[in-house]
Amino acid sequence: MTEAELIAGCRKADGKAQKLLYERYASQMYGVCLRYLKNQLDAEEALLNGFMKIYQNVDRFEGKGSFEGWIRRIMVNEALAFLRKKEPLHMAIEDTYIQVASTAGADQDLAEEELLELLRTLPAGYRAVFNLYAIEGYSHKEIADMLGITEGTSKSQLSKARTMLQRRLEGQEAVAN
Repeated sequence: MTEAELIAGCRKADGKAQKLLYERYASQMYGVCLRYLKNQLDAEEALLNGFMKIYQNVDRFEGKGSFEGWIRRIMVNEALAFLRKKEPLHMAIEDTYIQVASTAGADQDLAEEELLELLRTLPAGYRAVFNLYAIEGYSHKEIADMLGITEGTSKSQLSKARTMLQRRLEGQEAVAN
């Protein structure tokens, strides 16, 4: 089924088309949700809520830009909404971090799952801004509008997130359990 046929089927609330849409995009969009949320259950819930919004609002897709991009934006917004409810976006460094000595260097090879786990350890505000800017490609103005913060706060959060990630990669900082 082509993308146009898939969209047309979803507009008619065709269960077969909705199932195919889910199967085509679920695993990739789950990864998007997981980058913003700390655990798999939260990411799965955001994913399912996102697909419900897609099914309910597929008529709003005007064909401008890619359909996958439209879906991704819905998933990002759903993950951010879930994050706001579950974990307020604190914009200050939390005092739950400790310094540890390690011989690991920042140039070590990390698997994708290890990188995702490292991102999940960031405070919610840092994680959201880092994902939106570095991974999704939003501007600081767009991030500020999405999160209800200033552009300066967005830039500061990104800088602090990068610094925290770099220190953790270098083994200078770890999260206290």
